[in-house]
Amino acid sequence: MSVVRAERLVNLVLCLLSTRQYLPAESIRKIVAGYSDAPSDDAFFRMFERDKTELRELGIPLEVGRNWSFDKVDGYRIARRDYELGDIELEPDEAAAVALAVRLWDSPELTGAAHGALLKLRAAGVDVDQGVPAVVEPKVRTTEPAFGPLLAAVQARQAVGFDYRRPSPAELRSRSLEPWGVVSWRGRWYVVGHDRDRGAPRCFRLSRIVGDVRLLGRAGTVRRPEDVDLLKFVASSTNEPPETSTVRLWLAKHRAAGLRRRATVVGERELDGEPGDLVELEVLHTDSAASWIAGYGPDAVVLEPDVLRKAVHERLLAVAEAR
Repeated sequence: MSVVRAERLVNLVLCLLSTRQYLPAESIRKIVAGYSDAPSDDAFFRMFERDKTELRELGIPLEVGRNWSFDKVDGYRIARRDYELGDIELEPDEAAAVALAVRLWDSPELTGAAHGALLKLRAAGVDVDQGVPAVVEPKVRTTEPAFGPLLAAVQARQAVGFDYRRPSPAELRSRSLEPWGVVSWRGRWYVVGHDRDRGAPRCFRLSRIVGDVRLLGRAGTVRRPEDVDLLKFVASSTNEPPETSTVRLWLAKHRAAGLRRRATVVGERELDGEPGDLVELEVLHTDSAASWIAGYGPDAVVLEPDVLRKAVHERLLAVAEAR
């Protein structure tokens, strides 16, 4: 959702909450900032209809009615009794679970929503202690660049295209997808939808998407089947043995100790005039290994396989561009 539309929806909610009378659409057009920008009456009414639908989908109850029997058009308002959060009773362990769930998210797209839920619980009088230390504190990370664009495409019900790196055989292919949703499975994010190239449902791991996600066609054209369970689909599609592979690295002399503890030195070699060791390392899941190896910067260079070398290179470029 764009910032402009989000601000307009907030203003609309505040307006309809602040009145006891039903406000007709023309009055709302004059009061709520953003509607005056509509170039015509038809454009305003289309915008207003979309906003009403959005509010209802968010669970905000719009009342429709007339103040007097001689009124010619319907008006709108939001009754506080229906809008305000009711009494919530959580057991201590349930409140702790809410606090832990808030701490799990590590994403600009999702952190705000999680903390917003926490504020609503506190406003309702629920004592949620977010500072209680956890025995373990995993992070559901959404650092993949494709996450935000794909999530937006799912919400807009719009098809997308992207370049996808297959692990075996190692190659890059262009895919066209009608996305149904984005889900997390075993610490990885996947987008599920109808693959136009194969003419069948497929899931794709976000960490293997290379480059930008491209929007295809018009918004509102993608239809998600009602009977599909995205999580079950991903679980059944990824039920495969671990991706164990041997990688060959160059490590700078006396550097990258963490890698050396797990590697076997097979020789020596100079790289760009710098002495180092050739090592071999067994890894599970080359995607997670790429982030690990990239953390050693210039002290670790992937020689084989090529797909891992490119993955590490992409992560180092992303860090350099962010500075």
